[in-house]
Amino acid sequence: MTHPERVINFTIPVRMDDGTMKYFQGFRVQHSSVRGPYKGGIRYAPVVDEGEVKALAFWMTMKCAVADIPLGGAKGGIKVDPKKLSERELERLTRGFARAVYKFIGAWQDVPAPDINTNGKIMAWLLDEYETIMGYKSPATITGKPIPLGGSLGREAATGEGGAMVLEQLVKDMKMDPKKTTVAVQGFGNVGYWFARAAHARGFKIVAISDSKSGVRDNNGKGKEKGMDPAHVMLEKQEKGMISGCYCIGTVCDCEHYKKVTPDQVLMTDADVIVPAAVENVITAKNAKKIKAKIVLELANGPTTPEADVIFAKRGIPVIPDILANMGGVTVSYFEWVQNLQGVSWSEADVMARLNEKMLASYKVVRDIAHERKITHRTAAYLLALARIEAAMRAKGVIR
Repeated sequence: MTHPERVINFTIPVRMDDGTMKYFQGFRVQHSSVRGPYKGGIRYAPVVDEGEVKALAFWMTMKCAVADIPLGGAKGGIKVDPKKLSERELERLTRGFARAVYKFIGAWQDVPAPDINTNGKIMAWLLDEYETIMGYKSPATITGKPIPLGGSLGREAATGEGGAMVLEQLVKDMKMDPKKTTVAVQGFGNVGYWFARAAHARGFKIVAISDSKSGVRDNNGKGKEKGMDPAHVMLEKQEKGMISGCYCIGTVCDCEHYKKVTPDQVLMTDADVIVPAAVENVITAKNAKKIKAKIVLELANGPTTPEADVIFAKRGIPVIPDILANMGGVTVSYFEWVQNLQGVSWSEADVMARLNEKMLASYKVVRDIAHERKITHRTAAYLLALARIEAAMRAKGVIR
């Protein structure tokens, strides 16, 4: 498990709109296929390297094992700032990625999906180029596709919804009332928004939200917070391009009882639950001692450093690790893969019911291991994942 099974490193030439040629570095790391075809997203980001992609591929192997779905782990990426490319350039880049990896992906080999700065449109280009090269239709090769191309209903909201499902069960176990439980969300992209929306629908009180630049916090005081509807915050962000620091419902904004905060300050909010849903390593040894929350729910990949983990364990603060809390995305990607292979389409209600079953089953196993062995939820999640991977290896005779 220390080393991936395959690392693909390549350069993608792209003809830019001005006629010049630029070259972009790309990666696809296939970590483990012992439990099934490789599965993992593709990210477009200015900072992408082989080491990062290897780590993310390992995480995917662990996540699929915790979710108990018959898939292995992979990850891909291109070193690029997609905001600096036109839509035509982005399409050429994506089709170039497909040409670079088509021999190594497929419905029964490696199934890519969206990740940071990639979406359904990019997956559609990737699938179209792959099918053009191969000469046949293969919708199960790519997940996270638009619905007309075989995408699954519920996929966009899946990671956030899955996190809310786990949180609901956790607070029940801790004998907390969701309606009296305050939540702060750092990161208001696809994952953070859908989580906040799902938590709000379940009665949790959302008291702080931030995107990468700014945020807003309910300033009414502990126990007196009115909370926020994430849909209203998203409307304001879409209209103004940022979260201004006031809470607006239509044209009426409350700037007196709500305060502008930074993303770092959201983590320090006097809330019962903090949800890092943005980037890695935001909770460190420097700020872990100052965090007031009773629960940390990781929706980003790797938001908590090992040093911070030790501090939380000593303080008795449960951390629901990323490989459990955010596994909803890969779980519904698996559902999409299954639907494509079977040539069927499930209703959104059916998808969410199946997701809830998977999330709660995985959470309860991890919870019970943590309780019985007196270890953290993270250690328990890795023990569960490794036990399932070991069982597959022994069944195949890879180890004895």
